[in-house]
Amino acid sequence: MRLFAPLAAALSAALLLVAPSVEAKPRSAAAAVRALEAGAVASPDQYGALAAQEVLKAGGNAVDAAVATGFALAVTYPEAGNLGGGGFMTVYMDGKPYFLDYRETAPAAARADMYLGPDGELVEGLSLYGGLAAGVPGTVRGLAMAHQRFGKLPWGQVLAPAIRYARDGFVVDAHLAGVLADEPPPEFAKTNFRTYFAAHKAGTLFKQPELAATLERIALVGDRAFYEGKTADLIVAQMARGPVKGLITKADLSTYKAAWRTPLVAKWRGYDVITAPPPSSGGIALMQLLLMKQNLAPMFQGVALNDPQYVHLLAEIEKRVYADRAEYLGDPDFVKVPVSNLIDPAYVARRAKEVDPAKPSATKAVQPGLEKHETTHYSIVDQWGNAVSNTYTLNGSFGSGVVVEGAGFILNNEMDDFSAKPGAPNMFGVVGGAANAIAPGKRPLSSMTPTILTKDGRVAMVIGTPGGSRIFAWVFQVLANVYDHGLSLKAAQAAPRFHHQLLPQNVIFYERSGPPSADLKAALEARGYTWTESFSGDVEAIQVLGRTPVPEPDPRARGVGLVVK
Repeated sequence: MRLFAPLAAALSAALLLVAPSVEAKPRSAAAAVRALEAGAVASPDQYGALAAQEVLKAGGNAVDAAVATGFALAVTYPEAGNLGGGGFMTVYMDGKPYFLDYRETAPAAARADMYLGPDGELVEGLSLYGGLAAGVPGTVRGLAMAHQRFGKLPWGQVLAPAIRYARDGFVVDAHLAGVLADEPPPEFAKTNFRTYFAAHKAGTLFKQPELAATLERIALVGDRAFYEGKTADLIVAQMARGPVKGLITKADLSTYKAAWRTPLVAKWRGYDVITAPPPSSGGIALMQLLLMKQNLAPMFQGVALNDPQYVHLLAEIEKRVYADRAEYLGDPDFVKVPVSNLIDPAYVARRAKEVDPAKPSATKAVQPGLEKHETTHYSIVDQWGNAVSNTYTLNGSFGSGVVVEGAGFILNNEMDDFSAKPGAPNMFGVVGGAANAIAPGKRPLSSMTPTILTKDGRVAMVIGTPGGSRIFAWVFQVLANVYDHGLSLKAAQAAPRFHHQLLPQNVIFYERSGPPSADLKAALEARGYTWTESFSGDVEAIQVLGRTPVPEPDPRARGVGLVVK
């Protein structure tokens, strides 16, 4: 404890800084239009929600609250919340859209064939478990960049809730106790995972002193304390441990950059849909899904939500979206992604005409159309009508299973999101091509789809979810449930969600929390489909009705929604 005493004292002094005064009244006519009755948060757990509430009550804005929630979840939601991963943040601030890409990057020593054996085939598990699976983390730099550009409160103040949870502990709820009690993948036995994340009974206190010290350094020095100095030394030292050595170097860490990118903004049903551009596939795919369904309105006429014909039509649409994803999408810093072509209304309309209303299209016939687990999400709005939709990830549940000794956080297994071999599926069964091949400094393709809908300059919906390759399909289905079918957000969240992704052939995935009825199952099997159980989503959404935010966490998980006045 002697090591942490100076840090703790300095941190306490830093937190005595007086927050800048925040004027609650709108600053202009346009700001008055955007203003809400209250702020709100939809978070995957109660502690992330309470961190946002604390910061919003202190006069912080949506970005302050998003940063506080992101660091809090790194402590209390360890299977996905993270310091050792990366993500995307969609921001609507003072009436303008922004997008921050803090996705992980491949280390400088990474090579396209690094997961192949002498026979040229993939070595099972090599891209998923152990140090070699980890990309260079982006979360700390991304959250810092968002705060530097838009934050109102002092940096130390927005990290304070996370530091308390790590240093003093938090009470483990039944859901997290169940997650920690689950048997991890056998490959985790070769890592130090259980040393740090042993099973905990519900109601017990979970303290993480090493993580607290890491957070205290970041609070005092900023993101540089993660990418240089002691924390960076600890990450590099961890790369040398275990049966499979990792590649991340001090140079990889010190040169990591997050990037502000132009968000994807498209029109749908009178709304501006603000969503993720590449290296996410999610925004393009979401818009293709929404527009293709709109083009096929006559086919959906009179078709009840989630009846056999409805699920079949969704599968037909999704087949084409995933064919395009595999062929065209990758890191825009390395490959040219034809974004405007893929969401061009004429192109989407042409793809919609390929849908077979009666039976599954032959998988081999569904080609790219142009001419030649575990992630988490939270949504926030503030009283000024600003919004943040943030999705960040370790990739698989608890990432690579590798904890940085002395720093207390888990490293991602994001390298599996690259196409380790063209045409070979990743952990989510999704295939990719040369556009998403591994290269030094490159960001792997993602399906994360943090999305904000606005209308006439005012926020209408903030939404996103974890779910790997299912992410944009689940966001699409909730939006369609609300705006096409007139369901309340609560009912839209509770409705069953189904998924198809081209491969495996004619397989429809259902959530284990909402299996198909016997009639639905039989009707689609008669058309040639088969069924496979999948993990459940965790859509965290806020709908704004008039000036009132309505947060609605996914009933499938341990999420919490709070209105903050």
